[in-house]
Amino acid sequence: MDIDLKNIKVIGFDADDTLWVNETYFRETEERFAELLESYETKNKVDQELFKMEMQNLELYGYGVKGFVLSMIESALDLSNNNIPQETLLEIIKLGKRMISHPVELLDGVEEVLSTLEHKYRLIILTKGDLLDQERKLEKSGISRYFHHVEVLSDKKESNYKNLLEHLEIDVNEFLMIGNSLKSDVLPILNIGARAVHVPFHTTWAHEMVDDTKQVNNHLKLNSLKDILKYLDN
Repeated sequence: MDIDLKNIKVIGFDADDTLWVNETYFRETEERFAELLESYETKNKVDQELFKMEMQNLELYGYGVKGFVLSMIESALDLSNNNIPQETLLEIIKLGKRMISHPVELLDGVEEVLSTLEHKYRLIILTKGDLLDQERKLEKSGISRYFHHVEVLSDKKESNYKNLLEHLEIDVNEFLMIGNSLKSDVLPILNIGARAVHVPFHTTWAHEMVDDTKQVNNHLKLNSLKDILKYLDN
């Protein structure tokens, strides 16, 4: 559906899976993790237990690769009844290091969109995850010059957005959020009175999934980030 964007002055972008590839590497690592644990449990069981461990640890570790690695180690110990070889634990740690050091792959159209919009709008990044890792990815991405502000949030709930917009003195009526997650980038934004654009990524972490058939229909859904230019580049 179309939404009125004529009063927009500030645009917030999610980072992972909106500006660059992220979730794909988590899925690949989960596949490798299941292979390492195949002598103890089936892949389906390993996947289920790892996700359960991530959810248990989320409040302690927050989002990001480091918490994911710790949850893999803890899951490996549980699933093996503490018999997991030291070599396997070291391989799990290496998996995490590979994820952190992975080259940043910008999604299609990102540079075109940012270079077009920066002349008319104030652009900011609002993402969640590990601060050091997100700062590293932004630096590697080569697109930091387009943004007036970068904020790494511990979570993306209504209160997080509301407090940040107030701190940055941004009027909710002049703010637009663009992201790949209905749960984190769209629904909380709509609930505080701002506007949102949903650009789905081809894979979504189970924790971010919501039943989009039950959601209100007052946001814009696009197939590609480049499509936003049809609404803002005028």
